[in-house]
Amino acid sequence: MRKVHGKEMKFKVALEALRGDLTISQIISKYGVAESLVHRWKKQLLESGADIFSDRRKGQQEAVTTDVKELHAKIGQLILERDFLEESLFKSR
Repeated sequence: MRKVHGKEMKFKVALEALRGDLTISQIISKYGVAESLVHRWKKQLLESGADIFSDRRKGQQEAVTTDVKELHAKIGQLILERDFLEESLFKSR
């Protein structure tokens, strides 16, 4: 069965590998992970580390805008249905 490593552990291992204070062998012994994982996590940190500083609010704002548009559409649909049913009720009297 495979071990599942948390993101905090992956980050620690990758950071240790980047620092260079310990050799890869020492990191493997210290954390009990495979050498290939150390190299993979180090590479991932180097490739996507800049994303940490990206503006997360921009993505959140787009999601809010989409939600608002969907809600407005739903409100419009409900108003039409209410008006139709109200009109049908008064016609049947």
